[in-house]
Amino acid sequence: MPAHEGHDRAPRHDRRAYDAVIVGGGHNGLVAAAYLARAGRSVLVLERLGHTGGAAVSTRPFAGVDARLSRYSYLVSLLPRKIVRDLGLDFRVQSRTISSYTPVERGGRPTGLLVGGGEERTREAFARLTGGEREYAAWQRFYAMTGRVAERVFPTLTEPLPTREELRRRVDDEEAWRVLFEEPVGTAIEERFTDDLVRGVVLTDALIGTFADAHDPSLKQNRCFLYHVIGGGTGAWDVPVGGMGALTDALATAAREAGAVIATGHEAVRITADGRSAEVAYRSADGEGVVAARHVLVNASPRALADLTGDEPPAPAEGAQLKVNMLLERLPRLRDTSVDPREAFAGTFHIAEGYEQLAAAHAQAAAGSRPAAPPSEIYCHSLTDPGILGPDLVARGYQTLTLFGLHTPARLFARDNDAVREELLRATLAQLDAHLAEPLADCLATDAEGRPCIEAKTPLDLEHDLGLPGGNIFHRELAWPYAQEGAGRWGVATRHANVLLCGAGAVRGGGVSGVPGHNAAMAVLEGEAGEAAGT
Repeated sequence: MPAHEGHDRAPRHDRRAYDAVIVGGGHNGLVAAAYLARAGRSVLVLERLGHTGGAAVSTRPFAGVDARLSRYSYLVSLLPRKIVRDLGLDFRVQSRTISSYTPVERGGRPTGLLVGGGEERTREAFARLTGGEREYAAWQRFYAMTGRVAERVFPTLTEPLPTREELRRRVDDEEAWRVLFEEPVGTAIEERFTDDLVRGVVLTDALIGTFADAHDPSLKQNRCFLYHVIGGGTGAWDVPVGGMGALTDALATAAREAGAVIATGHEAVRITADGRSAEVAYRSADGEGVVAARHVLVNASPRALADLTGDEPPAPAEGAQLKVNMLLERLPRLRDTSVDPREAFAGTFHIAEGYEQLAAAHAQAAAGSRPAAPPSEIYCHSLTDPGILGPDLVARGYQTLTLFGLHTPARLFARDNDAVREELLRATLAQLDAHLAEPLADCLATDAEGRPCIEAKTPLDLEHDLGLPGGNIFHRELAWPYAQEGAGRWGVATRHANVLLCGAGAVRGGGVSGVPGHNAAMAVLEGEAGEAAGT
């Protein structure tokens, strides 16, 4: 049975103290557990749910249908190969040959922009859409710049935090530093590109899970953009072979084989710490208990950490996305007949994501209204990795679709989550249908009970299912990948010396990366080495 679908019970009287107790069995907690256990430390992982994996899981959401989907997190970019190698993980990713397709109607006819399939093909696609060479040349220059930044910044994620000036020197490109770190990314986009659709495609990387305008003075859109273009040192977003659960299965296996104990169905309820020792109180179906530890690593949000320690809670977080999983009997035909649906949906299929459309959607949502034309993006996992489907479904031509909607902050769902979810889903799919030659509903598969194979998750659903504060997939606003006050040498420190944050809310957290888990483990081992050297 896959690790994330199992239910582990820690031996109740096996031991009452560990070198490290990790609160939360998501992918970052499992990374930390594997590193520490491999270093010879005794490790206990306490996971509230009945399975490991957190948001990085694969499940069969449709009754009687053999389709194992990445239900929440779905693509991989920020996971360093170093972690895969260090932990000997049986896990791989597959690159996508198409980067994106964005449909649009121009001059009364359906057309679009296909990025990928080779440089010449992409150049021709830009020329057909924009009528010349200028936009493609600007595209090449812009992404050559972000590529150089990625090569220099990505390796620092698993190193001690650089200072701002140290990172600036490492980037060694004043124009890139200004564009990405100092002024709203909307300024750079408007200076470099003139076509509204091209501008929108560039901006989307700044808005994934981040509710912001292109010119937000806080630069939270820049931080989101940065993390989306530096992954792997290239910015490529790859498909996890076997689904996202394949990663957390591999991590749970690595942690167990190294000696870590993983206890699912065990919810931590309190942490007390004095800087040298700590206790974690928990509850399970068998009752309540307390376990002692030298270090506690919290793979949960900063808000959850504050609840556990009794500290002042951080500012509220808010998610802003709609996640939709679908299974189709066939891919829909496109109005733009120049593009094969198998290519259009293989990369990121942008919907209602022109630059002005994104600005309008943000303004409407900020005013408390559902966007009239909800922006979203889709991709088809099964085109790259058909193994997530049962052999019968593959033979019959079934495909998955994953949709990620933007500019849908949690506040919009407060009055009636179920009703607004349905309204938003209908409006989002209507934007997609506008570019299809047949309604998407005609392509949806049905489950064993005859229901359409489609499920939607709002920010409030993610808070309920996974404990994400406000449904925020990053746990809080992303931080710059350089030294922050109070974050310590590795970006994982809290006000309690022996309690560390190893989840997405750590500095350099967010996304499926394992980076906070790695860094928290390094902070523990480095601190122990320092203590030993001082004795």
